[in-house]
Amino acid sequence: MKISDILTEDVIATRLPGRTKDEVLENMIALASRSPNMTDKAKVRASILERERIMSTGVGRGVAVPHSKCDGVSDTVTAFAVTAEPIDFQSLDNSPVQLIFLLVGRENSVGAHLKLLSRISRLMSSDTFRDKLIAAATPKDVIELFRKEEEQFFDN
Repeated sequence: MKISDILTEDVIATRLPGRTKDEVLENMIALASRSPNMTDKAKVRASILERERIMSTGVGRGVAVPHSKCDGVSDTVTAFAVTAEPIDFQSLDNSPVQLIFLLVGRENSVGAHLKLLSRISRLMSSDTFRDKLIAAATPKDVIELFRKEEEQFFDN
């Protein structure tokens, strides 16, 4: 499963508003709710916020990957955003976050969920790729960046 295949322009924001972690998470959930695979926004919100209470999903290097599994989706739901300004996400490295990739899978899709998290982590480890995403002007540009980066690092 390729990220560039599951991200669509309607679940991508290049200047996501929000000044706090809570505001940005709410805006990410709203963005993800544009996916036809989201069947229960309240369940998704509860699962994302519960996961975040356990431990921050700010993984470092300006990246956060809020994720969960719940039955509020019929299939994998994703959303990606570049925040309008860096925000404090209580990241592991204490650096502010500007790139957020939200991922919600079904309870029974553990394997696919872990593979996507691994792929996201690998892609986001590149300083150059992160810089390109921050500079992206449109959702279409973001998808194209993911497509090109995946071609470089992963077998199709």
